[in-house]
Amino acid sequence: MKQKKLSQIIIITILISGQYLSGQNNKNSYMHTNSKIYVAGHNGLVGSAIVRNLQASGFSNIVTHSSKEIDLRDQQQVDNMFAKDKPEFVFLAAAKVGGIQANKTYPAQFIYDNIMIQANIINAAYKHNVKKLLFLGSSCIYPKMCSQPIKEEYLLTGALEETNDAYAIAKIAGIKMCQSYNKQYNTNFISCMPTNLYGPNDNFDLQNSHVLPALIRKFHDAKIQNLPSVTIWGTGKPFREFLHVDDLAQAVVFLMQNYNDSEIVNIGTGSDITIQDLAILIKKIAQYDGQIIFDTRAPDGTPKKLLDITRINSLGWKAQISLEDGIKSTLDWYINNIIN
Repeated sequence: MKQKKLSQIIIITILISGQYLSGQNNKNSYMHTNSKIYVAGHNGLVGSAIVRNLQASGFSNIVTHSSKEIDLRDQQQVDNMFAKDKPEFVFLAAAKVGGIQANKTYPAQFIYDNIMIQANIINAAYKHNVKKLLFLGSSCIYPKMCSQPIKEEYLLTGALEETNDAYAIAKIAGIKMCQSYNKQYNTNFISCMPTNLYGPNDNFDLQNSHVLPALIRKFHDAKIQNLPSVTIWGTGKPFREFLHVDDLAQAVVFLMQNYNDSEIVNIGTGSDITIQDLAILIKKIAQYDGQIIFDTRAPDGTPKKLLDITRINSLGWKAQISLEDGIKSTLDWYINNIIN
C-alpha cells in the first residue's frame, strides 16, 4: 500500500514538474543576453526602438524579418519561421497603424491585417513553446467617453471612438487572445497599452500619420517654404498624451523582465496637452513665424485620453524624456533622415 502511494506521488510530481519546466509554462522566464529574441515589426517606430534598446543593453541574439521576407498575415509563413528560428521571447510590435484619416479610409485593412498578424504570431508562439510574449496594444482600445485618467479596468465599459474602432477592435482581440491562451494553455503572454507615440522612424506622411509627426512636418516644411500659415485638423481642443518611443522601448523590456500577469498594463507619462498647445510648442521648436489655422470642419476624435499609469509606476518604471526634448530630437531626426 505504501509503495502504491509512493508511486502515485512520484507520478504526480513528474506531471507537475513537466508542466512548469516546459518553456511555455515557465512564469519566471527571464531574458539573458544570449536569449533568442524575436522582434516582430523591427522596421517600424516601436520595433526599431525595441531593437535599439535590446542592443544597447547587451542582447546579441535578436531575430528580425522584413515584410519582404515574411508576410505575417500568412499563417504558414509564420509557423515556418518559428519552427526554423525557435525564438524564446517575442515582442509583438508588428501592426498596421495610422492617424484619423487612414483609419477612416481603410478600416477593412486595419481590422484584417492586425487580427491576422496577431493571431498568427500568438498561436505560433504557443505551438513552438515560446517562453514569453509581449503584445503591444494601444490606448485607443478604451471607450471614447472614458473617465480620466483611464484605468486598465475601464476596457470594454463603453462605446469606442468611431474613427478608429476597426483598429481598436483588432487590438482588443489581441489582448483577449493572450489572456485566453494564458488561461487555457498556461502560457506567459503579457499585454501593454502605450499612449500616443512619437520619435525616430515615425511616419511623417501627411495623409496617414499621427498628429505629432504630422505637425512636425507641417511646421518645418512651412518654415522652409516660407508659407504664411499652417492648417491643422479640428478645433485644437482635444487633449493628448505623448510618449517618446525610446521611453516605451525601455518600458516593454522592463515589463518582459519583471511582469508575469494576464492583466494589461498602461504605459504613458501621466500628463497631457491640448492639440492647440502642442501645435504652439512645435511651432516654437521649428522656429516657424506664420499663423496657425484650425479647420473646425474636420473631426477631433476622442476629447481626452490620459492613461492612469499607477500600475507600471508601482512596478518601478517611469518615463524619462520630456515632451519638448523629445520633439526637438524627433525634428532633428526628420531633418537628417527624411529631408536630407
